[in-house]
Amino acid sequence: MEVKSTNQIETGNDFNYDRKSEIKAFDESKTGVKGLVDSGVQKIPRMFHSGIDITQNTAIGSNLSVPIIDLVDIHNNPALHKAVVTKIRSACHEWGFFQVVNHGIPTSVMDEMIDGIRRFHEQDADVRKQFYNRDLKRTILYCSNTSLYRDKFANWRDTVGCSMAPNQPKPEELPAVFRDIMNEYSKKIMALGCTIFELLSEALGLDPSHLKELNCAEGLFIQGHYYPPCPEPELTLGTSKHTDSCFMTILLQDHLGGLQVLHENQWLNVPPVDGALVVNVGDLLQLISNDIFTSVYHRVLSSNRGPRVSVASFLSNTHDPAKGSSKIYGPIKELLSEENPPIYREISVGELMAHHFAKGLDGNSALQPFRL
Repeated sequence: MEVKSTNQIETGNDFNYDRKSEIKAFDESKTGVKGLVDSGVQKIPRMFHSGIDITQNTAIGSNLSVPIIDLVDIHNNPALHKAVVTKIRSACHEWGFFQVVNHGIPTSVMDEMIDGIRRFHEQDADVRKQFYNRDLKRTILYCSNTSLYRDKFANWRDTVGCSMAPNQPKPEELPAVFRDIMNEYSKKIMALGCTIFELLSEALGLDPSHLKELNCAEGLFIQGHYYPPCPEPELTLGTSKHTDSCFMTILLQDHLGGLQVLHENQWLNVPPVDGALVVNVGDLLQLISNDIFTSVYHRVLSSNRGPRVSVASFLSNTHDPAKGSSKIYGPIKELLSEENPPIYREISVGELMAHHFAKGLDGNSALQPFRL
């Protein structure tokens, strides 16, 4: 794409600046942020300028950190199992985030998944362009910034995504560069997701199968994010402040870091831990738990190092974006009482997702309109 002149990009009060045209030209290049980096930009286009001071409310020298929970032997040792349930209850209530180790997914599989996503984004531009689209009904969703046309500023990130459950794509529908590993990884993530949902159910004082029977793990959407090195990382973000709309997200991140969570009004780093996966509560889980578990804000900083690669697996009830039809969810009846009345009205997954996509990355939780 044509890169705007330095003056046009940098001057904040330039009345000649045409943001819509800049976004349109960027999107129509079909090469994403990776294309900008490959073209040799030294100044990031103004559409990426966040206007956010990323040092504000950032914890420095804090001893606080997202809990790390060891799942070793939890199926055979009742004492360990009970201790893990207690830790998960605390983590989901106080943090909305935790990391799991000894989760059963081999490091080799995780490394290959990261490599597969990297291979996709580092293909020749002409190959990537064939996949570029924003159509939620397509098997493969590949674009830069899902809500590019709605957001106040663009993130320094490209994303490829696909729905892997309940209906797995035909092999030929998946890009060859990650076809095999995507299939293998998604099966292992679904199995781990079911285990964690059992632990979450117990953490809520419910039968282990409760959340699974609510079809919380029926759908799986996997996104592979690629964050190229940014020449001016202080001016933009890799991912804006947001919450996830699903029941639960399981994140695989590489060694570079950059993920931050908002805890007690301070941004804290979630440093990569060897062999660990990051788990966070989504909006739907906050809703059905009636705020016992919290879906918290998180973001990703830009960096002049990289590229950074991460793989986010969103577990949710399946829904048809075209029809907007899906199961109805509200606060779980067993959790309610006179002292703990429902905080949310009943909604469908389709209703939540429609609001989530319509609002874009505006910095607000998608749950706000559904509070009673």
